[in-house]
Amino acid sequence: MVNDVDVTLSALADPTRRRIVELLHERPQRAGELVAAFEVSAPAISRHLRVLRRSGLVEEHSTENDARVRVYQLRQEPFVALQAWLDQVQAFWTDQLGAFKEHVERMSKGTTE
Repeated sequence: MVNDVDVTLSALADPTRRRIVELLHERPQRAGELVAAFEVSAPAISRHLRVLRRSGLVEEHSTENDARVRVYQLRQEPFVALQAWLDQVQAFWTDQLGAFKEHVERMSKGTTE
């Protein structure tokens, strides 16, 4: 799972790719729609989409009417894995902070264990 999370985090490290993910979170979109949302070239957006596809975050489909038109949408699985990892990290820090709080409370009462 960590390797999958590494790939996901690497793909999301770029702000343009994060913005593409935000746009696709709203709804699936054609490549042209995504290009229009940015002030960068179509080839640049294509490269970002390629990274997102290779990481497994995004998948592409052809439309029924025109096989040349590509529609992009998010895949759920990598985000579920990322959330599971984040939940583990949060649980660790919650436990650590709880233990620290107990320690401070014991110290303030003058009892040490």
